Amino acid sequence: MEDGLVVYTQTYDAERVLVCMDETTKQQSVELRPPMAPTPVREGRYDAEYKRNGVSNVFPFFAPLQGWRHVEITDQRTKLDWAEVVRQLVDDHFPEARKIVLVMDNLNIHSPASLYEAFQPEEAKRIADRLEIHCTPKHGSWLNMAEIEMSVFVRQCLSRRIPDQNTLRSEATAWAQTRNARAATIDWRFNTDDARIKLKRLYPSFVK
Repeated sequence: MEDGLVVYTQTYDAERVLVCMDETTKQQSVELRPPMAPTPVREGRYDAEYKRNGVSNVFPFFAPLQGWRHVEITDQRTKLDWAEVVRQLVDDHFPEARKIVLVMDNLNIHSPASLYEAFQPEEAKRIADRLEIHCTPKHGSWLNMAEIEMSVFVRQCLSRRIPDQNTLRSEATAWAQTRNARAATIDWRFNTDDARIKLKRLYPSFVK
């Protein structure tokens, strides 16, 4: 736990970029009846009936010190999917960074081993060498700043019916671009001193 909290104290360094990532799913739903548009005195209304149109996986990335985020939409959440979005993070989003400090939860696919299943050994090692991975503890994924950014994304973009993956990808891109233009970030205040007080029960006890 303290490992991740110490990471959050680092200052901005273009060669050592802090990035938090998370994942969720979004069911696509096709309206069977046209929704009623909102009016000044009434919220929009949707019929309870809809048609399922598949489920997409959502990988959000968030760099709090830059106020940058990116949302990648995939068909599945497998080791190969994770490996590819991490490759994009390294090669496309932060190609100049010497090291990417990657904070994420302890999901079984979140491992350099996934890179070796997706790529040739030389390529997998090249990507892995660019990463400094920090995993949040079990039942402690709330220590990942990406979860806070995810909650904003859900409220502002996902809390409605989206008919298909192309629309989902377009909406996610537009949302990220708007947030990036504002350089929106998180005022993280929870530190190791707070953890030792508020989460004292999680620390081992020593009898003097």
